[in-house]
Amino acid sequence: MNKQELADKLCEKFSDVPKAKMVEIIEGMLAVITETIKGGGEVALAGFGAFMAKTRKGRMGINPQTKAPIEIKPVTVPKFKAGKTLKDALRAA
Repeated sequence: MNKQELADKLCEKFSDVPKAKMVEIIEGMLAVITETIKGGGEVALAGFGAFMAKTRKGRMGINPQTKAPIEIKPVTVPKFKAGKTLKDALRAA
């Protein structure tokens, strides 16, 4: 499901909200989540899950073509931890 399809589904549930406004709401929500985790915060949606950023440690790796050692630098990546309600819903499916 892409953003447009999500907006369509949400418009079915909230018929008083036009699709263009729903897309704007979705984009706004994603922007707030991105800004929050980029700043080191966490966005927790009760029952659904939590969005956060984690930093992977730097390490030594090996170039598979030359077998030469290379340094892999630390990197910050997004992480999602599913909530209990979401996990239970998927298990029941």
